[in-house]
Amino acid sequence: MDAILKKLFSSEDEELYILDCLSYLMMFMAFVTFLALLFVNVPYGRYASSRYGFPVHATIAWFIQELPAFLLPLALILSSCAKITHFPNQLLLLMYFCHYTQRSLIYPFLIRGGKSTPFISFALAFVFCIYNGYLQTRYLSHYAEYPPDWVTRPYFITGSCLWLTGWIINIHSDHILRNLRKPGETGYKIPTGGMFNYVSGANFLGEIVEWAGFALAAHSIHSAAFAIFTLVVLSSRAIAHHKWYLAKFEDYPKSRKALIPFVF
Repeated sequence: MDAILKKLFSSEDEELYILDCLSYLMMFMAFVTFLALLFVNVPYGRYASSRYGFPVHATIAWFIQELPAFLLPLALILSSCAKITHFPNQLLLLMYFCHYTQRSLIYPFLIRGGKSTPFISFALAFVFCIYNGYLQTRYLSHYAEYPPDWVTRPYFITGSCLWLTGWIINIHSDHILRNLRKPGETGYKIPTGGMFNYVSGANFLGEIVEWAGFALAAHSIHSAAFAIFTLVVLSSRAIAHHKWYLAKFEDYPKSRKALIPFVF
């Protein structure tokens, strides 16, 4: 991997410049995505459509599309990593790998009867995981510099606590969704328990909080870009789910919000 990067970039300064540019590009993509999602839902799951390509089995889609976010970063940190021995960098990389180990190697095989993913949605997710996997882990493993006491500072402590809270909410909410239906049952049910007692998009809330915490702890334009992109996509998804639940179920809890407990 190190040899490939040396062929792609003439110097470390050039690669760092490209990493910065990729971060700003991701922010621009977030803005464009925000505008697009005002008119159309992200086309997977209950919003899937044949207009976006042939269907890919849910387990296969999730496994393949998320795998680059695990394998590419693993290859990067096993190559030349100037900052990998620094404790703040190690903890931030651990946060990243905790999420994507679960998301790519565990979560896909826990899915029960999930709807197929349209090919275009699958392909875009695959490309994004390559893009973001390189952006986050290359910066943290090779370029990010933190003071020796960074892990004791408020930014890192607060961000780490937010990350852990979001990660737990996300995993617990996915568990609730997987167990809504008993074996042999079909159709949709109202999720209850955990943060679902307060918001319709509990799993999305968890992931948004998780990456917001990561961005606060990492304190870089690269992590901030990822947090903003995540916020745009998943908040739109949560709002769409909330509207769908209200239309689908007459007895849906009226006090439940879309994404932010008691607020929105």
